Amino acid sequence: MQIPSAFSAGVQGLQSAQSGLTQATVDIARPAPAQQADSARPVEEADKTSALVSALESKAQGQASVEVIERASDTLGRIIDIEV
Repeated sequence: MQIPSAFSAGVQGLQSAQSGLTQATVDIARPAPAQQADSARPVEEADKTSALVSALESKAQGQASVEVIERASDTLGRIIDIEV
C-alpha cells in the first residue's frame, strides 16, 4: 500500500475544493425552474441555502488543504536543514 505525500494530499484537497466551489456557484446562479407559485419559493430557497453551505464547506476545505501544503513545506525545509 502506497501512502501519498502530504503535498499530493494537499493538492488533491485544493482541487476538490475548487470543484465543489465551482458547482456551488453554478447552483447559486441557476434560475429557479418554473413551478407552482405556492411551492416554488421554499424549494428555491432551500436549494440556494444548500448551495451556499456547500460553498462555505469548499472554502474551509481549501483553507485546510493550504495548511497541509504549508506544513509539508515547513517539515521538508526542516529535514533539509538537518540533513545538510
